[in-house]
Amino acid sequence: MGGIQLSLNQTQKLRLQRALDKLDSLSSKSNSNASVTVADTISVNYDDGVLKGHGTSELDGEVVATLCGVVERVNKLVYVRALRARYKPETGDIVVGRVMEVGQKRWRIDINANQDAVLMLSSMNMPDKIQRRRTAVDELNMRNIFEENDVICAEVRNLQHDGTLQLQARSEKYGKLDRGQLLKVPCYLVKRRKQHFHQLDQYGVALVLGCNGYIWVGELIPAKDAMMEDHPNNPDQASTDTTGVEKAQADSATETRKNICRTANAVRVLSTLGFNITMEVIMEVFNLSVSLNLPIDHMLGAEFCVSVAEREAERRSTSTKRKV
Repeated sequence: MGGIQLSLNQTQKLRLQRALDKLDSLSSKSNSNASVTVADTISVNYDDGVLKGHGTSELDGEVVATLCGVVERVNKLVYVRALRARYKPETGDIVVGRVMEVGQKRWRIDINANQDAVLMLSSMNMPDKIQRRRTAVDELNMRNIFEENDVICAEVRNLQHDGTLQLQARSEKYGKLDRGQLLKVPCYLVKRRKQHFHQLDQYGVALVLGCNGYIWVGELIPAKDAMMEDHPNNPDQASTDTTGVEKAQADSATETRKNICRTANAVRVLSTLGFNITMEVIMEVFNLSVSLNLPIDHMLGAEFCVSVAEREAERRSTSTKRKV
């Protein structure tokens, strides 16, 4: 997903700059010592035996930053985490990727990192849901599971010493993603959280926020109807139920697609403005566009982006006042 080019008039430029300045002031008040630029001094306690990590150096007896980013401290280690950098995987991360190659007992997955990841055939659930050893037949049928250009969701299993990244998809929530849109945003806008899978039941939309900056917005696939399982020996009843489900899906398909596009445009707006992408903020942008009765394609216009920035500045200001 390429960045949106905003054509702002003079009034919109002033409004946007005012909102961004307000956000910067609120951010600096709450996190004054975290962000650094090149040659900024990092305050440390030398009595504790400081270990200088990535993005730091010593100059005239002081620890200074050699990168623009955020200061991180782990016990005695002090380092700078660059904001605008490629995705660096960590064990347990939820990632969205695209299958680039089907190899011998493995798939090669693009996850927006320095090198592609590997998903082994033994590291995922088989279609029959049975835990067993993988056979030569399973290897021959790998393209029936994933093939080139398929979009999948998986979890980072581990990082090998040679830099090879291994994924695993042994849970029901992982697997192939279809009937939706794949968006690419800067990975630093997606923070690691306990929940990266979201369902908007009222809109029929499923959302996967990948830690690697790939975001999937697709149709929410409902669970299999229990009525279908109650009549395994009654083909007439099962056929009637299936027909009813297909009609319901056809009736709601157009509205669901509109909701998917509106949600995807909300993510695009947040990415353009450089705001952290969370489920709460996405829904605020979604609801704002609905309340303004704004067509989906107009969400990418300059006026709506400025309105979102102003609304976010107002929300953070109100939240800060409540804490005080």
